[in-house]
Amino acid sequence: MALKVEEITALFQERGAVQYGGEAINQLQHALQCAHLAKRSGASSELVAAALLHDLGHLLVQREPAKQSGVDDLHQFMALPFLRGVFTDAVLEPIRMHVDAKRYLCQADSAYHASLSPASQRSLALQGGPFSGEEAATFMAQAFAADAVALRRWDDHAKDPAATPPGWDHYLDVLEQAASAGLADAVR
Repeated sequence: MALKVEEITALFQERGAVQYGGEAINQLQHALQCAHLAKRSGASSELVAAALLHDLGHLLVQREPAKQSGVDDLHQFMALPFLRGVFTDAVLEPIRMHVDAKRYLCQADSAYHASLSPASQRSLALQGGPFSGEEAATFMAQAFAADAVALRRWDDHAKDPAATPPGWDHYLDVLEQAASAGLADAVR
């Protein structure tokens, strides 16, 4: 069942105050910071929407956080059935691939792992660790891999408890534009 933009908004209003992993911010703050970084970078409305919604899976699944349970929660896949039919692959694929982008960057950039927050380093171990060279090449050969890498870098920097990005309402037009593109694709 696909979620409408209004239902996604309600979900962030109801559950967005939940702490974001082991970081000093909540889910909503993280989503807004990530979208703000994407928009400031000149990303398309679809990629800004992906940045805003990339961790929606954490809000959809009511379970113990991965760092406490010792298993990967696979959040990057959880939101996809709820977003498919509303958004195009330009939104869905960077969301699906943002965890693998972290694994890719650990292989491709020797300084990347050390730049991760302790919580992100812990989750990396649960998510399979750095890619091998072959896995990294396979990852980058996929459509939307570059967008997923950009999203990952915004994700890594969207953890500042002092940041004051625009609020959720600022991104409603972006979500509607991205959803309209999904609707247009569904009609074709």
